Amino acid sequence: MIGSELDVWIEKDGEKFLKEIGLKEGQTVLDFGCGRGHYSIPASNLVGAKGRVYALDKNRSVLNKLKRTVEKSNIKNLKLINGERDITVGDNSVDVVLCYDVLHYSNLQERMAIYSDIWRVLKERALFSVYPKHCKGNLPSGELADVSIGAVTEEIEDAGFIFSQKIRSRLLHDSSFDEGFILNFRKGG
Repeated sequence: MIGSELDVWIEKDGEKFLKEIGLKEGQTVLDFGCGRGHYSIPASNLVGAKGRVYALDKNRSVLNKLKRTVEKSNIKNLKLINGERDITVGDNSVDVVLCYDVLHYSNLQERMAIYSDIWRVLKERALFSVYPKHCKGNLPSGELADVSIGAVTEEIEDAGFIFSQKIRSRLLHDSSFDEGFILNFRKGG
């Protein structure tokens, strides 16, 4: 991807996309498996000074690069968390969890544990937004290679979440643009 396209995503298009899926000013967001921050940084801009973004990733090297970007850009509302599933935020404290392009790294048992951890941190009726890249029919890879998008939806519903919408959108995958489906769920009880 040309650098200027990535800059436009970070500065403008990423916020537009995140608004489309339901992010709002003042919210607390967890970007689970944040990578280089291609969603964390636009989210921090969108939620503003009254909001907070937690960027969690198990790859310390990637987080160090994101830390330099955060410091260089003087972003004050973004906190980095290093860990695989160590969501070190309070119970019922998060308005939105983004789980984009990470599920294919985990088997079903691990994914169910991830959903449980996400359930714990989300507020009631909060948004759980999933980009199930690499599932069957969408560059199949890893643990999702033989899993359909419908099966991903069902397993998340089995974890207690309520499916709310499926959005087709242009979004960032690694460092290139992709057309993909976002699955939005709500924490319900």
